[in-house]
Amino acid sequence: MNRINIITLGTKDIVRAHEFYKKLGFATAVRGPESSPHIIFFKNEGTKIALYPLEDLSKDIDSANPPTVANGFTGFTLAYNAKTKEEVDELMKKAHVAGATIQKTAKATDWGGYGGYFTDLDGYFWEVTHADSWEFDENNMLIIED
Repeated sequence: MNRINIITLGTKDIVRAHEFYKKLGFATAVRGPESSPHIIFFKNEGTKIALYPLEDLSKDIDSANPPTVANGFTGFTLAYNAKTKEEVDELMKKAHVAGATIQKTAKATDWGGYGGYFTDLDGYFWEVTHADSWEFDENNMLIIED
């Protein structure tokens, strides 16, 4: 694990946040209808940024007991995109052994991938995921297409 692929910002109003970042000059790839997107990826160089509804991001971590601002959730996650399911499992195990708290055991996701979440020693949420459809560039960065 020597890269961060995506930094996801939980947003209270994804359409408003999208308009803001477009005004700053960010090119984006929208998943879902423009009026209520599911997620928005920035097509920037290097580490990618994503906007995701705050409530949905919290539920993605733990649908039964979603983290909240009151219990330490900042609406910010880091993502490592693995090339195989086995790599996801291996990294989740390494994180646990190193002292991380597993927030969501790796499993099939509702979007067709495979992944889980852990928090590091300072409480930052890390998503570790894989999808068969993902492609990576020569720097192991996830390629996000429209």
